[in-house]
Amino acid sequence: MNKVVITCAVTGAIHTPSMSPHLPITPEEIIEASVEAAAAGAAVIHLHARDPHTGRPDQSPEAFAKFLPPIKARTDAVLNLTSGGSPYMTIDERIRPSMVFKPELASLNMGSFNFALFPMLERFSEFKYDWERKHLEDSRDLIFRNTFKDIEYALAKCAENGTRFEFECYDIGHLYNLAHFVDRGLVEPPFFVQSVFGILGGIGTHDEDVAHMKRTADRLFGGDFRWSVLGAGRHQLRIAAMSASMGGNVRVGLEDSLWLGKGRLAESNAQQVARARQIIEGLGLEVATPAEARVILGLKGGDAVAF
Repeated sequence: MNKVVITCAVTGAIHTPSMSPHLPITPEEIIEASVEAAAAGAAVIHLHARDPHTGRPDQSPEAFAKFLPPIKARTDAVLNLTSGGSPYMTIDERIRPSMVFKPELASLNMGSFNFALFPMLERFSEFKYDWERKHLEDSRDLIFRNTFKDIEYALAKCAENGTRFEFECYDIGHLYNLAHFVDRGLVEPPFFVQSVFGILGGIGTHDEDVAHMKRTADRLFGGDFRWSVLGAGRHQLRIAAMSASMGGNVRVGLEDSLWLGKGRLAESNAQQVARARQIIEGLGLEVATPAEARVILGLKGGDAVAF
């Protein structure tokens, strides 16, 4: 396929406000970041919510309601709601926004794993809010729970709404977990596999790690899946380039990396999208529009959501 879907994850729940002044926190900032990213070429916007006063992750439907309708009104991009939320939340908390708003697309982590953020304490030592240091330090003893029961529950609940999934696979075993649900008929093609590289506790960022993920997905799923990648931190654009050259799609955004280059903070999500677009078009490929992304991913359409 000659079309590459760019997803932009505009804020996430990993980075904290003290790490970058450009991280969107308030609903207004999330709205502007999303609209700008879509204008730069992102066909899919992956969304988390935060407390506008402290920047702490907030998975309440009320928090999402403050930015979903304005973003939808200003762009045709596919709006993808997180069900990852924060590793400290229950599965019920994490899928509640998708249950309420019935999005076209929602993320779903495909296995439990160590989710270690504490190495960032070596780079960031001063924090504006008390929760930030604890958020990072507590990850030394954190397992991000995504059991088979949790995954099956989320699949069943969200499938009632026609929501499809961005299956986030942080390691090779997560692809086999997805294959298990495919074999049981709980996941229907085409399914969207987001391979995540560079989180401590998951697969690494070596070229062979990327190739191994792709080879394994090809063997398990054949032509039934659409592959995308995200590289954490400084690996973001290099891994995006690898994916595009291998026929895959890409994800960028300040959720995954705060940087535009060595020692240079990205001033917006749109800057990262523009850089990814340069890579894609430099390879002789084209960036998919939202309408094309809906066809590629088999989505129900923006008129079928509840916001």
